Amino acid sequence: MKTKNLVLGLALSMFILSCSKDDNSSPSSELSEAQVSAKIDLVTEDVAKIAEDQYALQANPGAGKNDLETQDLPECATVTVALTATTWTRMVVFDNCTLPNGNVLDGTIIVSGSLNFDTPSHTISYSFVDFHHNNILIEGNKTIVRSLQSTATLTAVHPVANMTIDMTVTFPNGNVYHREGNRVREMIEGFSTPIIWMDNVFSISGSWSTTFPAGNRTSTITTPLRVEANCPYIVSGVVTTVRNDNTATLDYGDGDCDNQATLTINGNTTTITLGN
Repeated sequence: MKTKNLVLGLALSMFILSCSKDDNSSPSSELSEAQVSAKIDLVTEDVAKIAEDQYALQANPGAGKNDLETQDLPECATVTVALTATTWTRMVVFDNCTLPNGNVLDGTIIVSGSLNFDTPSHTISYSFVDFHHNNILIEGNKTIVRSLQSTATLTAVHPVANMTIDMTVTFPNGNVYHREGNRVREMIEGFSTPIIWMDNVFSISGSWSTTFPAGNRTSTITTPLRVEANCPYIVSGVVTTVRNDNTATLDYGDGDCDNQATLTINGNTTTITLGN
């Protein structure tokens, strides 16, 4: 399955911070938490892209005629469509399917919305059924409100997706994490060529809170994240995470398409590899 159009998503960012000596956490545990946060970010980005693609296919039945128009789902993914008089629902089932960025999905994502695509804004909802991302169980739901508007980021009218996040993730070792927040994903390039997916570029802003076994961390995108449709990774941008009086930054770089990011905790910098 595939699609084009404002690949939203939920973008991929937020990473963790350091703790003071009073928190009894070591540098190695802080790095481990940063890697956990990065994995949760990958979940958010991958699922958001899938949900936005399903919306695009429903809104534009003619999409998907060639490779430039759509974003590919793995061949092992199947999609079932159900319609009522006013709503659409697309059930996407993965059977240990590997995405282009190497992440493995298993289980079901249910995406739904209104059949009235002429309104100024459109709400897309999605939820999970026994869904795993790289063997991490994902539960909860998200809502994306998609509209066309002018913003401080770009004065030209362009697609803007406002995403509400409420997600619980359970890692294979039994650790449970909860994330709530908001992200805004704006298509800043490619919106003038709606049937070509590969030239889409997104700018992502937002903030969220993640509950870890050891406490809460608050993350804010302090330099907008840049996501390019022809790259499976975030290519630039900075996320700043705070707990108590401690701060950490995750820097995605200067635009190269790679799976590397730089994490700085209390002045100490480490390179992190993103992915499974």
